[in-house]
Amino acid sequence: MTLISTRPGPGAARPYRFPQVVRRGVAGGQLVAAHLPGQSLAVALLLLDAGAGREPQGREGLGAVLAKALEEGTAQRDATAYALAIEALGTELVAGLDWDSFQVSVQVPVDRLPAAVELLAEAVRTPRLEPDDVRRVRDDEATAQRMDWANPGPRADAALRADLFGAENRWGRPLYGDPETVAALEVEDVRIFHSEWFLRPGTLIVVGDLERLDLDALAATAFAGAGGGAADRGGPVEVTPRQGRKIILVDRPGSVQSTLRLGHPSPHRAHPDHVPMRLAGTVLGGAFTSRLNHLIREVRGYTYGIRGDFVSSRRFGRFAVSSGVQTAVTAPALVEAVGEITRTQQTGVTEAELAVARSWLAGQLSVELQTPRAIATALTTLVVHDLPDDYHARLRAALLAAEVDEVSAAAAAHLHPEELTLVVEGDAALIRAELAATDLGEVITSTR
Repeated sequence: MTLISTRPGPGAARPYRFPQVVRRGVAGGQLVAAHLPGQSLAVALLLLDAGAGREPQGREGLGAVLAKALEEGTAQRDATAYALAIEALGTELVAGLDWDSFQVSVQVPVDRLPAAVELLAEAVRTPRLEPDDVRRVRDDEATAQRMDWANPGPRADAALRADLFGAENRWGRPLYGDPETVAALEVEDVRIFHSEWFLRPGTLIVVGDLERLDLDALAATAFAGAGGGAADRGGPVEVTPRQGRKIILVDRPGSVQSTLRLGHPSPHRAHPDHVPMRLAGTVLGGAFTSRLNHLIREVRGYTYGIRGDFVSSRRFGRFAVSSGVQTAVTAPALVEAVGEITRTQQTGVTEAELAVARSWLAGQLSVELQTPRAIATALTTLVVHDLPDDYHARLRAALLAAEVDEVSAAAAAHLHPEELTLVVEGDAALIRAELAATDLGEVITSTR
């Protein structure tokens, strides 16, 4: 017997509502929270102004090493005792950093959150930082960096960042440092960085059923023993536009493919054009249906995938395109990519393209902001970038309301095809002459 049934159609999309944000000063720090009624899990995230941008020159990678060293024991417990205590709560300490902040978080059932925050604060404020442990963590990180940098990509990324922002500036060097800078870190470097940036109160972010939590008590635990005022965050980084393109060739002898990295500086995260810029970037290269992916992958068959979009932090941003292509088509792929960026800058986007981008970004937003941890991450955006508390509540509507003229104007204003730095990592002996023949810019060989 064969059973035949009709596949159910999609239901009506439910409106997305970002939870109401609670914000206040407590115990010398800042508390930011979101209420999820009936949610059994809760997240606490301690946000410190100790991102990679705070690392001194020549000490890049400090934050990444310190993130891993936090679980190597505290002043109160050795590594084993601390691991047993955190595991007894059914959680783990999640630490990481970006350019603007250092974040440490725990996720547990609501009734266990006070104990989890106590352990989180213990690790952040009073890590043991035994010399042997720090050296082992540093060496592990340096080894991981060497393995990563042996692959295509990191050298090209570093060359692009250095050219856009200047290697003399922290934001002109890799986010996590490189194998050499990490390997050169000393125990005292890590201890000094901790003493300078990890003893400030920071911001405690809490997401969960707030009716079952004492927020003031959680904040008092998180900020206990901390002191000092907020550090100067600095303003947007001013980058002088460069006239003319250039091609930077990173030699990778024997490579069967070329790694492409194209980019130029762009506005910081809190810029008023952020939404139309994001939509323009999605049409151009930020989705599978984008212009770049359609042309370079589907029409030309040069690559398995290519992406391009505006990425930004608190003080700076950049437009960046990344892909990998077969060595034989390096030059034509570069020409086509620059041509598509130029077309988008000159002619803008169409209503059909924008409709897809609006729907995709708005739908993605509703899906992504479903869990306590995702909402906690969204709250960090408000703090780091000085955005209003109702930003996420209005974001979906702003994406859906963006008009063609507005997005096209953002593309015209913030895409600069004539100022692109084009980094190509590949076999220089095979591709140098063809790159020079494209007339896209002077070909310069990277010394890294």
